[in-house]
This record gives sequence, structure tokens and C-alpha cells, in this order.
Amino acid sequence: MKLSLKFQPPFDWPAMLGFLSARAIAGMEEVVDGAYSRSIGLNGVHGTLSIRPEAVDSLELSLDFPDPTAVPEIVARVRRMFDLDADLGTIHRQLANDPLLARLIAERPGLRVPGAWDGLELAIRAVLGQQITVVAAIKLAGKLVARYGTPLALPRGGLTHVFPEAEVLAAADLATLGMPKSRGRTLSGVAQALLDDPLLFEPGRGGGVARLLALYGIGDWTAQYVALRQLRELDGFPNGDVGLINALAALEGEAVTARQLLARAEAWRPYRGYAAQLLWTSLSRSD
Repeated sequence: MKLSLKFQPPFDWPAMLGFLSARAIAGMEEVVDGAYSRSIGLNGVHGTLSIRPEAVDSLELSLDFPDPTAVPEIVARVRRMFDLDADLGTIHRQLANDPLLARLIAERPGLRVPGAWDGLELAIRAVLGQQITVVAAIKLAGKLVARYGTPLALPRGGLTHVFPEAEVLAAADLATLGMPKSRGRTLSGVAQALLDDPLLFEPGRGGGVARLLALYGIGDWTAQYVALRQLRELDGFPNGDVGLINALAALEGEAVTARQLLARAEAWRPYRGYAAQLLWTSLSRSD
């Protein structure tokens, strides 16, 4: 099945694809020939999707999923994942009051905030990434998917497994994958929290950061990161993020502290998440 997903241009596809490619989990995601593909699970049913540019104002979604009644939910998730409903005009007018951000917007006018297919998956990714590099975190995630994920009945290309279910992760001793026991406990605790509250990662519910901060091992950075990419809280801002601090320091040509970054970001409300994406992307101009 092929579907056309419309949006209000511009859309910086190279930046979005570069972000997803750098974080693709082996066996579950791949970027080939300018398209992003992944395995998906919904209500116990498994399949795959692939998405690529179609026109200046649309993306083409190719879907292989055995339950046609799930298509509206899949489309809604994909739209959130690729930030297709963002009102960039309104967002940019606010952020452009800061001359530095005005310059970054002019360089990448179609830059959007990558979302996530699934809240549990994103939270697990974020916890795995605590205090290690993106590359190391993705390797750990690949081990987790290979060991605890569900094999696809019909593998497609490099897509072989679906991300593990919450029930599996809640009961697993994830520290055996090669991480501190405390981090394994956090991962299992997040999965159990979702079982206890199935709406834990539901966008638009409100109060998501507070609920995440109440979980063992979840600090402000992780909570804000999940709020931005999964809960779609436009003002989500992972303060203290080394990438954000380094980006602002490089752009300003002088050292910046976490406190100075947070103070500067007050003027970016209520769209600090988009400011963060502009800063992160400025670190790599090659995507």
C-alpha cells in the first residue's frame, strides 16, 4: 500500500534522513537509496514501512501491514515522527527574534524536530544513551533488539526484528547486555511503568515530564528529550546537553555554561525544542 502524506513546505529531508540514519538500529531500521525503512508493531501485529520524498509538499509512505484497520493510527504516528504538522512559519517568527537563530533558520528553513514511532522505544534509546556516545548507544540498542525483539515473519532487506514488547523488557535482566546494573534497572522500570500506565507516552496528555521524572533513573535531560520527540511538547529542552552547549559556544565563539544556555533559551519559549534542533544540526553541516 502506498499513501501520500501532505505537509506545508519547506521540509529539510536531508537533515531528517541524516538524523535517522545516524541512529538507525540494526535489524529494525535502515536507510537505503534516500528512503527510511523500519519494522513496526501495533496491537501485537507486525509489519514494515518505508518513507521517501514524493513532491515538494508530500512524502510517499509505503506500508506493508496485515491489518488495514490500523492504517489511520500508523499514518498519525508517521506524521508525528516526521513532524509533518509543524507550523514552521509561526515557530520561526518567534525564534528569529534571536539574530543567531534567525541565521540558522535562513540556512535550514525546512528543519523539523524528528519524532519517534513509539514512546517506549524512544525512552529506551534515551536511557541507553546516558553518558555514552550515540554510536555506542545504537550498538547496545541493536543487541537489545536482537535478543529480546520479535523476529519478523517475513524479513525485508535488513529489517529482521520488531522492537521488544514492554512485558519482555520489564522482566528481563538487561544489564547482561553490557551496561551498569542501575541502567538495566531503569530500562526495566520504564517498561513496567508503561504497563502500569498505558498512556504514559501519549502525546497531548500534559504533565508528561513530571511523570517521567518520577521514574527511577530518569533525570531532567531524559525526560525533556522524550517530551520533545515523543510527547511532542514544542518547548521541550534538554538543558545541560553537551551538544547544545558546544553548538552555542561554537556559534558564539566563546565558552558557554549550561546555566547561560538555559538563560538564553528563555527568549525561545514556547518553541525551545525547535531552537535545540537548529543548534544540534549546526554541529554537522554535511547532512
